[in-house]
Amino acid sequence: MSTHSTLPVGRGLLYVAFAATAWGTAGAAASLLYRDSGIGPITLSFWRYVGGLALLLPVQAHRRRTRPAAPRRRRPARDILVTGVGLTVFQSAYFAGVQATGLAVGTVVTMGASPVLVALGGRLLMGERLGRAGTVCVLGALTGLVVLVLGGAGGGGHGAVRPAGVALALLSAAAYACITLYSRRRGQDAAGGDPLETTLWSFGVGAVCLLPIALWQGLWRGVHDTGRTLELLGYLTTVPTALAYALFFAGLTVVRASTVSVVSLIEPVAAAAIAVALLGERLTVSMGLGMAVLVGAVTTLAVAETRIAMGARRAEASA
Repeated sequence: MSTHSTLPVGRGLLYVAFAATAWGTAGAAASLLYRDSGIGPITLSFWRYVGGLALLLPVQAHRRRTRPAAPRRRRPARDILVTGVGLTVFQSAYFAGVQATGLAVGTVVTMGASPVLVALGGRLLMGERLGRAGTVCVLGALTGLVVLVLGGAGGGGHGAVRPAGVALALLSAAAYACITLYSRRRGQDAAGGDPLETTLWSFGVGAVCLLPIALWQGLWRGVHDTGRTLELLGYLTTVPTALAYALFFAGLTVVRASTVSVVSLIEPVAAAAIAVALLGERLTVSMGLGMAVLVGAVTTLAVAETRIAMGARRAEASA
């Protein structure tokens, strides 16, 4: 992580919190698009990538003009391809999960399962120590997921837990975990890569991967309210995509990754609040309990990782 940024830490935290909140509204925008237009999850992801590219390319060009020239280490094509394909599966499966089982459940399952899968993958693939606290948190998250699914299965109306939607949300979480574990194993952050440039390449790879399916489904087929669709797509590509990613990357330069993982839990909380308050999704008591246990377990896991990281830094400083 770079330590040369002049951005205050407090402002960096605000940037990360804003990004997480904005990402929590992305699923709501997708739900409204499903309701008000004929666009599906794959086509929606494609337009999001295209819009994100159109907005972030000028930002990257401006950065290159204003930043002093310095030798840059290019990341291998394999890294860009893995990140791009992983991001494509992550976003598309998430939007499909939201369409299938609702915004609240889809977001909480995706964001709740992601850090758990990262912790398990780190233990199994890289020998990272999970610890007693980590084991308890993983079991707690699994318990919350089971309570959520069993408590909402078979319900009707908006917000009912549907196995297909949960499976898509878990697929999205697995893709996110694969990106994180691959980046950790490759040590990309220490290799001098530019996160914004990597995101641009990833958006490009995602758009290329999704284009054939989007063309087959129809890029604009079935849209019956063009004005409303353009408004929602404009918001989705501007706030939760271009602006949120730009602020998130800026915050990453001064905020520890473990702290970011805690702050990012704003996303499922914001998504659940929007789902209930604005989209009319109904959550049963058991569903709410399962979501609370899942988010609580992930919060505890993130706090435990923060303490481990701080302890390691202190030991390194004393040595």
